[in-house]
Amino acid sequence: MTHEQHPAPELPRWAVIDHQAMLDVAIGQARLGLAEGGIPIGAALFHKDGRLLGQGHNRRLQENDPSVHGETDAFRKAGRQRRYQDTIMVTTLAPCWYCSGLIRQFRIMTVIVGESRTFRGGIDWLREHGIVVIDIGSVECERLLASFIERHPEVWNEDIGECEAHADGG
Repeated sequence: MTHEQHPAPELPRWAVIDHQAMLDVAIGQARLGLAEGGIPIGAALFHKDGRLLGQGHNRRLQENDPSVHGETDAFRKAGRQRRYQDTIMVTTLAPCWYCSGLIRQFRIMTVIVGESRTFRGGIDWLREHGIVVIDIGSVECERLLASFIERHPEVWNEDIGECEAHADGG
């Protein structure tokens, strides 16, 4: 008796998307942010079919606006989408609580994270709410941010809400 070889079923395009290629877009944004004098965190929002919808980077320093994180910048630049369940958020660093809230609020069901060793953010909370989080563990992402933190610890602590209280209570 012979065994017939059956071709593997063709996967939809979104099932074979290259996560590293997506992360490379976010890394490019992180490098752009650093070149502008900002915090090197980048992000991109993709459709699940691989189309880039928007990309951005942390511009808190450049714009003196505490709400411009990498994820929020990419989200805004993507413009209105009919549904966000069909999108993938890619970010060089685990999303903070603010950005995790955005991801949860708009039901972005997949998040690709460059690294979470430097900052864990809301990864566990996102997973508890059914969001697929893929942590690539990128050494490149970790080094990029670690070298910034080494040079500017006060800026990093401000970014993650860990500033010391001033003597005047503020």
